[in-house]
Parts: sequence; structure tokens; C-alpha cells
Amino acid sequence: MTTDQQPNDADVFNPDVFPIVPARTFDDLEVGEVFRAPSRTLTDAHAAAFQTVSADNHPIHYDTRYARRHGHSAPVVHGLQVLAFTAPGATLFPHFIGDVFVSFLELSCSFLGEVHSGDTLYPALTITALEPQGETGVVVTAATIHNQRGDLVLSGQHKYLLRR
Repeated sequence: MTTDQQPNDADVFNPDVFPIVPARTFDDLEVGEVFRAPSRTLTDAHAAAFQTVSADNHPIHYDTRYARRHGHSAPVVHGLQVLAFTAPGATLFPHFIGDVFVSFLELSCSFLGEVHSGDTLYPALTITALEPQGETGVVVTAATIHNQRGDLVLSGQHKYLLRR
């Protein structure tokens, strides 16, 4: 059985050949491909959990009165929490590239709009460039997140190193 076949009753189950999608290599990828993540609706519990893990205790993230005094309609979800939804593992991208992933090289982003508890986010990675480098290659993606109103709230770029 090859890695792109699914096990059937006649086969002995092997978790090493149970891919979600057939794995591809750097050379199989194409500029313009989009890898989406499931939509996620943020709750106060998500924000509180991130605040605990990040140790970011600025009142803009949890104090409604403070947030309103500073021009916000509600506490603002941590920007790094929003950015985390563009992690490659939050999308199907790592399933498509299988075992050729070497490293996450860099990222950048701009926070374009506020995110609040109750907002639903729609993250996506779009391949914008493929840069072969001998036995490896760099995949450049545009990272975007839209909210339930269609507003682009985050725009950025990621770079990954893959084996060819």
C-alpha cells in the first residue's frame, strides 16, 4: 500500500499510512494555491486562556470600562492570539506537504482591525512565491484573516523551508 492509499478491511492497519490528504513536495506546489483554516468564533474563555499563557495582562484585553475609555467598543483580543490562527498547523497546509517541512523561517503581519470576543475569524494562507534553493525551497505565503463581516483584520507573510 502506498501513502496515498487508504487502508481497507483486508489490510493491516498502519497509522504511518493514514494521511488526511495525499502528501506533496515543494515541486508539487503552485503559486496561487490557498490553504484555509476552519472558521473560529472567539469567546471570553479563549481570550482569558491566552492572557494566562502569554502573561499579557494589559487591561485593554479584559477590562471593558478601560477599553471603552480608550475608544474601543469592547476589550480587544490579543494580536498575537489572532496571529496564531495563521500558523501553518491551523490550516491544512502541513497535511499537504507531509514530511518535507523543514522549518518556519519568518513571519510578518499588520493588524488592520480590532477583534473582539464573539467575532468569527476566517484564516487563509495563499502561496505567493516558490523559491527553489538546491535540495530545498522556500514557500512564501500571504497570511490573511477576515472577520464575519468580511473585514480584513490581519494581513501578513510567512516563509517556510521545505525539502524538494
